Amino acid sequence: MTANLTKTGHAPLRFAGYAAIFGKRDSGGDTILPGAFRASLDHRLTEGLRLPLLWQHRPEQQIGWIDVVGEDARGLRVVASVTATDSAAARALNDGAVDGLSFGYRVKQGRALPDGRELHDLDIMEVSLVTRPMQPLARVHYVENAGADAA
Repeated sequence: MTANLTKTGHAPLRFAGYAAIFGKRDSGGDTILPGAFRASLDHRLTEGLRLPLLWQHRPEQQIGWIDVVGEDARGLRVVASVTATDSAAARALNDGAVDGLSFGYRVKQGRALPDGRELHDLDIMEVSLVTRPMQPLARVHYVENAGADAA
């Protein structure tokens, strides 16, 4: 049996968490409604487009891929693989120093409110591991380092 190895020869670091939480206002004043990602996720699935995992929203620092993404009652749940296993991001995640999640998007449909926005339809472009997420509840909940057993 062969392990799924990265370019560095290590098994990827995997994690699960929520990149977005429904119905909770973030620090920028946005509230995401359930179903806001549905059309974008359906389009990506149909077109075979994977979501990149970035470090701090930096396109030049892609650290992996989103393996599973979907909406549930709480928000946008993701399972990701960090393939840049020798990166500072991987070390910070594995050590528990960073556990924030965020996402890059375009608003397709929303509504301005006196104190922010209500977001109805979003085109998601990427998910990022971040130090300080706009939505404080968007966090990594579980980290599995498959490489720890192989070492």
